[in-house]
Amino acid sequence: MTVEDKNKRQQQAGVLIELMGYLNPHLKNVEDFRHKLWDHLYYISDFQLDIDSPYPVPTKATYKEKPQPLPYPKRYPAEKHLGKNIEMVINKALREIDADKKQGLTDTIAYYIKLSYNNWHKENVSDQAVQQELEIITNGALTTSNSISTYKEREEFKTSSGRKAFVTKGNNNARNSNTNTAARNKNNNTTRNNNNNNTHNSNGNKKRYQQPN
Repeated sequence: MTVEDKNKRQQQAGVLIELMGYLNPHLKNVEDFRHKLWDHLYYISDFQLDIDSPYPVPTKATYKEKPQPLPYPKRYPAEKHLGKNIEMVINKALREIDADKKQGLTDTIAYYIKLSYNNWHKENVSDQAVQQELEIITNGALTTSNSISTYKEREEFKTSSGRKAFVTKGNNNARNSNTNTAARNKNNNTTRNNNNNNTHNSNGNKKRYQQPN
């Protein structure tokens, strides 16, 4: 701000912008990063720095303005423990004419109810309780077609049944393979040592019984 020559002052401002960017490298991918730097430079100088900015020059009045309050959505779901979105899906399922689509929406709603219960209570809930809850909400208009299983339950079933046995079997096969490989390597080493000993003895015998020239 003490530089009188405007060209030099503009050059020094550019140096300041580069320095500010260098001190904050993690913000280079942020949208309008350089625009923010120029605004900060004006703010630091209390909006008294006389330079040319490539962006609209901010003023002190704009920084004092408070943003308009956002209108809070006034939605009051009938079933607060499930939320407004699931209520919208239920209303869509009740209006659906196609039987297959209606049944698909119903199964999805029942799945969400069971998933929410498991997340909040940290315990499983029976399909009968989920169906009863769905009937109370929809006055008996929606009924699930099959058993309801969440992703967590399916993963637990796979682990407790086939997957665990498969992993154990695979580990046993790997251990057996390693044992067989070690045994083969031991036999090969023994055979190799025996061959080396026989060759050494044979050479010694040849030297012992070799006739002088």
